[in-house]
Amino acid sequence: MSNDQSPIHHTKTIYLIRHGETDFNRQGVVQGSGVDSSLNALGQAQAEAFFQAYQHLNFDKVYTSVLQRTHQSVKKFLERGHAWEQHEGLNEISWGVREGKIPNSRDNEYYKILIDSWIEGKTDMPSEGGESPEDVVARQKPVFELILSRPEEQLILVAMHGRAIRILLTHLLERPLHEMDTFDHANLCLYKLIYDYKTSKFSVELACDVSHLEGISE
Repeated sequence: MSNDQSPIHHTKTIYLIRHGETDFNRQGVVQGSGVDSSLNALGQAQAEAFFQAYQHLNFDKVYTSVLQRTHQSVKKFLERGHAWEQHEGLNEISWGVREGKIPNSRDNEYYKILIDSWIEGKTDMPSEGGESPEDVVARQKPVFELILSRPEEQLILVAMHGRAIRILLTHLLERPLHEMDTFDHANLCLYKLIYDYKTSKFSVELACDVSHLEGISE
């Protein structure tokens, strides 16, 4: 047998989920990092369905944002005693002064111009009173540097938010930040990521997977 053997912890598997539905999601209210909404009945059912599908996995650690909709989405795993950390760096983007409101036609036009600007490459442009995608990825990077510095945590669950996930995936997959909207998301969707410590690269095994939600009615 060759002495050139692979290290025991040469990969890390990350189950990255978006939180379940909230009433604000359903109503079209802008949430962002400044609105700490709870899951509604459907969101709770989505969280339960995800738990039923993946309860056989023994996660070494659960990571969430500091917002309760992510905590509630992984509640059943936490109740089983999985180690848990919450990090503000995993919070949703701050949408600024328009958070907590249903957008009117003027707001919708504002958001269209803002997101179009990001797609055009102006990812340093913040929302009014809020953050830019570059602000968000700057606070995400230290959290994932911490996560990757713990190779003993081979299997982890991370619960985050829609826009924040799009931004994070561009960073992890070494894609330009302006391509963030090429990543789909849905409430309680799953991205399964594999990190290879030898190559320092991520690969995607599942993208925006919602197969665990089949049979849940809206």
